[in-house]
Amino acid sequence: MRIGFIGTGIMGRPMAGHLQAAGHQLWLAPHRSPAPEELVAGGATVCASARALAAAVEAVILMLPDTPDVERALFGADGVVAGLRPGTLVIDMSSIDPIATRDFAARVAEAGGEYVDAPVSGGEVGAKAASLTIMCGGSAAAFARAKPLFGAMGKNITLVGEVGAGQVAKVANQIVVALNIAAVGEALLFAAKAGVDPGKVREALLGGFAASRVLEVHGQRMIDRTFAPGFRIALHQKDLNLALGSARALGLALPGTAGAQQLFSACVARGGADWDHSALVRALEALADHEIARAAP
Repeated sequence: MRIGFIGTGIMGRPMAGHLQAAGHQLWLAPHRSPAPEELVAGGATVCASARALAAAVEAVILMLPDTPDVERALFGADGVVAGLRPGTLVIDMSSIDPIATRDFAARVAEAGGEYVDAPVSGGEVGAKAASLTIMCGGSAAAFARAKPLFGAMGKNITLVGEVGAGQVAKVANQIVVALNIAAVGEALLFAAKAGVDPGKVREALLGGFAASRVLEVHGQRMIDRTFAPGFRIALHQKDLNLALGSARALGLALPGTAGAQQLFSACVARGGADWDHSALVRALEALADHEIARAAP
């Protein structure tokens, strides 16, 4: 297919690369940074605007940081909708507001396009390995058109429901991940403060009911102090804001989510907006005045 891709950052760059490797032709509209050299070298066409991109392709994929970014890319003066051809498939793989998503989908449909929201989970590691979990909302027909593209980028691909359902599933995912990071951080910090090697504790827990992907990957990050971003705290904060805002609208209490958001806020106050979200443990360490570290041999 002729695919337009907008948002080739930490996640979007490898995702677009997998599509190119699968034989699809790419058109790129730079967002905040130039088009990646390796994609251009592989034959991608760089467009001056999202409008020009949309006029050339059969499907447009967006992988952008937040709701306003998606709105500008779609509906700005030189946005996707201004150049949209009838029947074009618009796939938003960003993590944004579910209510805004439904509005965006209606506006794209008015312009003659089809819309699928398809946020992802798996982080930079999953994006590079083409093993992302992809949570989709849209019609069965639109999902069927998009699924071969998803197959180049991910493995667990689910049509959750109508438009917006994918974003609801992603918000739920981010609640689980945030609380799991906090739980792993507390557990390893407890071990370290008690004088036990947190690395050995992590190994032991991986063999039992406490095992999780967060314990496996982010537990190791906490021990090794490797907080270069795979998924930035600022982005996870944005996702929890979506969760808490939606919860207020639903009259729903999410106390664990609110607590995790406060820990992220404490990290941001210390200059950590761009730390990996596993660095939430630094807020817990500050409260304990103790840092997780691998015990000396």
